[in-house]
Amino acid sequence: MTSFEIGLLAVLIVIIGLMLVMLRNRQPGDSADLAELRGQLAQISGQSGALQNLIADQMAQSEGRLGTRLERSLQDQNDRTTKSLTSMAEKLAIITEANAHISTLTGQVSQLRNILSNKQARGSFGEVQLENLVRDALPDSAYDFQVTLSNGRRVDCFLKLPNPPGPIAIDSKFPLESYRQLVAASDDAAKDAARRRLEADVKKHISDIAGKYIIPGETAESAILFLPSESVYAEINIQLPKLVEASRRAHVYMAGPDNLMLILHTVRAILRDARMHEAAGLIQTQVDLMMQDVNRLDERVNKLATHFSQAERDITDIQTSTRKITARGDKIAEIEVMDAAPVTLPSRPSATPSANVKAKAQQDLLG
Repeated sequence: MTSFEIGLLAVLIVIIGLMLVMLRNRQPGDSADLAELRGQLAQISGQSGALQNLIADQMAQSEGRLGTRLERSLQDQNDRTTKSLTSMAEKLAIITEANAHISTLTGQVSQLRNILSNKQARGSFGEVQLENLVRDALPDSAYDFQVTLSNGRRVDCFLKLPNPPGPIAIDSKFPLESYRQLVAASDDAAKDAARRRLEADVKKHISDIAGKYIIPGETAESAILFLPSESVYAEINIQLPKLVEASRRAHVYMAGPDNLMLILHTVRAILRDARMHEAAGLIQTQVDLMMQDVNRLDERVNKLATHFSQAERDITDIQTSTRKITARGDKIAEIEVMDAAPVTLPSRPSATPSANVKAKAQQDLLG
């Protein structure tokens, strides 16, 4: 119901109330006015009933519209709530999966920490990671593991490259105690001390690799120190540049997993080029032999062509002799021996030669 309808209803109620007051306060002799007033009151009552019906209809329509809007609003709110709950469920699923990955990663980190805390296990871990990288990047014929060199030293991995540069040795053992102390250090003084110990340990290990695995005439002039942790590699390259320079002077190059993979791909390209070069040499040798065969074939074809030409001339001479012999045979067949009966050859159309032909044939025989 609108405010206008409410106001109109209030006015009608006031008018009806005034009329009722007037009826109560009427004076004797006012019957005509009373009848008129009653008529007006009846008319107003009828109008009031119609107005009430109209108001009831308006209220019903308003309630219907209000119900429709309320239903639509509730439906929209329900849809938004459903979408929000669905989105929340998806996010919760992602969070749950992330938590599972985090739990798995935490377990792996703990296992890695346990591995790295044990020197023997750490060496095995480095060897396993090195083997996996090498097997993934190179063919089986390009490397060997645990190779014993001529000096009796055993190298973790031996890359069989052609000369130059020659086979390259890779060591997978690394001194990590100092790095673990560096990571665990709580103040700058402890970090500096641990960093100095790390530098000394790695420098000594580099010197050992240079003395063990670089053998003139047997290996390449350089070797590789594999660090199975990118964090160690980054720490050394960023915080210890002098150590990096010392390793280069010793021809022992440090490589983390990513750098080692790049090196292995380069080695694979070198091996492929070497095989192509070797194949090119074999192909060149075969081509030279084939050209010799072609030259011999050409000589033999020329000789055969000469024989064919001579044979053609001989056949021509034979055909000439055959024609002459045939002609002489025809002449002999045409001759009639004197005092002999004429001979008739059924296969020839002219059975009796003329006298001039006979005389010429006799002269040919006599002459």
